[in-house]
Amino acid sequence: MDRSSRRRQSTAVSHASPFIFAIVVFFLASSSTSEKAPYPTFAKDATKAPAESSYDYIVVGGGTSGCALAATLSQGAKVLVLERGDLPYGIPSVNTINGFITTLADLTPTSASQTFVSTDGVISQRARVLGGGSALNAGFFTRASPDYVNKAGFDPKLVKESYEWVEKKVAFEPKVLAWQAAVRDGLLEVGVLPDNGFTYEHIYGTKVGGSIFDVSGNRHTAADLLEYANPTNITVVLNATVHRVLFKTDERRARGVLYKDMEGKEHMAILNEGSLMNEVILSAGTLGSPQLLMLSGIGPAKHLMGHGIKVLLDQPMVGQGLSDNPMNLVLIPSPRPVEISLIEIVGITRFGSFIETASTHINLPLLNKFSSHFGHFANQTTKLERLRSIIGHHLNIDPSGFDAGLILEKVMGPLSSGVLELETINPNDNPKVTFNYFKDPRDLQRCVQGMETIVKVLESKALSSFREPLVSVQDLLALVVALPLNLRPRHVNTAFDLQQYCIDTVMSIWHYHGGCQVDRVVDRNYKVVGVGGLRVIDSSTLLNSPGTNPQATMMMIGRYMGQKMLEERLTLRMK
Repeated sequence: MDRSSRRRQSTAVSHASPFIFAIVVFFLASSSTSEKAPYPTFAKDATKAPAESSYDYIVVGGGTSGCALAATLSQGAKVLVLERGDLPYGIPSVNTINGFITTLADLTPTSASQTFVSTDGVISQRARVLGGGSALNAGFFTRASPDYVNKAGFDPKLVKESYEWVEKKVAFEPKVLAWQAAVRDGLLEVGVLPDNGFTYEHIYGTKVGGSIFDVSGNRHTAADLLEYANPTNITVVLNATVHRVLFKTDERRARGVLYKDMEGKEHMAILNEGSLMNEVILSAGTLGSPQLLMLSGIGPAKHLMGHGIKVLLDQPMVGQGLSDNPMNLVLIPSPRPVEISLIEIVGITRFGSFIETASTHINLPLLNKFSSHFGHFANQTTKLERLRSIIGHHLNIDPSGFDAGLILEKVMGPLSSGVLELETINPNDNPKVTFNYFKDPRDLQRCVQGMETIVKVLESKALSSFREPLVSVQDLLALVVALPLNLRPRHVNTAFDLQQYCIDTVMSIWHYHGGCQVDRVVDRNYKVVGVGGLRVIDSSTLLNSPGTNPQATMMMIGRYMGQKMLEERLTLRMK
């Protein structure tokens, strides 16, 4: 065959491959028998795993991206998922909306929620459970904007198909009840327009978004996406903590990982030989993936050597660009009962702040117990007694607990960023994280504008039946100042100055991202630059948080990249 004939044949294969790929994947998916959670044939504890095993793909982290990615890859390859936590299905607090606060407040060593405190003095949580952040969060499900998709260089058609694949399994339209409806009407009353009704799309105005809680209040996590997996091609190993990525001795190419079970026994998972398409994929999250790269010798050389880690690749951008969208809120004790609801309504403003709401019964003893763990508020003048005195003075309710709504604002982006560094070389320990909230003054300005919008909603007619007339907006701000929501100092003017209020009462809404960013640590195909056989596919790659909540997009990216990788694999076989 001459050169021109070979070129024509190669071009024909290239043009035909997406069509052929679709047929092959459809055939594989339809010919395999799916398995319902909790996956008795392919999910097992790490103590039951062999000392050494081999796979085509090793996915480190069964979170929002990792589950979608692994389920997709299993349609055309042998896949191992290593998850440091357990199945979510046996944890009652994870599975219902009523357990939301209980899960976050669980400080036991093997809890689904691992608490950490940034150097900024903000308390947050990271997931330690199959399903990742979708097992802990407030459930809001909304897509990224078309502009976000375009800037990422994604194929819009495949993005849409990937979102829909996720939505069929875990997304629901919420039943909007009294409190949520009042805040929606309040947002519209104060000009957060238009009314967009129910939609997954990210568009300016006020909308009802999706939720991973169904109408009965049951949570559906990313772990449910494993029901799409080919059970004969996937293995999920639980309570498996990966200690480092293993590399070939003669080249910078990943060959597997070393992990330990709960008894401390070591196991090795190795990539199958014979194909350069076989890879290790880190999906361990914003804290876990950069931490694991560093523990494996990829990161800032000086920092690694300071911890006694042999440097494989001096990559100063690992751990950089770490951001967390600042969140501030107002708590509204209600004279009438409120439903237990998490995020369902959002006001998407044009100035860069998202207004959201939730409602519940506030358990003050539980909150006090959680905050006392950090030993910060013992000598503070702004104690829970201040909160009780304000509530008890104006409201005829039991100050040990009360029904309340809360309205929060989240700053988009954000523009401020910080850094992640190793604290120890133990992967079970939290790394040291700094987010530098409001370092960029534009973030602070957006927070102030968001809080000003919340104040207008509080004063709206729509919310009047949920407000006690004798409790002023100033009192409501003072309540939040009194709550032990973070470890930051309070100032005398905190409740009177919205800038100071933003700074002093800032919290995390768990949308932190960065540390392994695209075009800095990984390329546009999420391959780690400078080494082979290694990708990072999770929130650590993001430059900005997508939409009002990133979880839908992270699940989408897992599905999207799984499709892309299988297509690459099939194309290579055909050459």
